[in-house]
Amino acid sequence: MRTTIDGAGRIVVPKAVRDAMGLSAGRKIDVVFTDGRIEIELAPAEVEVTTERGLPRVVSRDPLPELSDDLVRDTLEATRR
Repeated sequence: MRTTIDGAGRIVVPKAVRDAMGLSAGRKIDVVFTDGRIEIELAPAEVEVTTERGLPRVVSRDPLPELSDDLVRDTLEATRR
């Protein structure tokens, strides 16, 4: 897909790509220039590890999208291909 860069250097990510990556307004991303290519990746969520009843518990510091059954199923299917 082709897009343009505006005068402020911003790139519009096409809706189909945003949907496929799960991007939404305010979502943190990492942008890397490698071998002549610009790569966009979801930034890893910042987490805090605590213990609860003697077991480790990982808690995100950032708001994350709700984990639904459909999302888990779709992710499993995508990784099996």
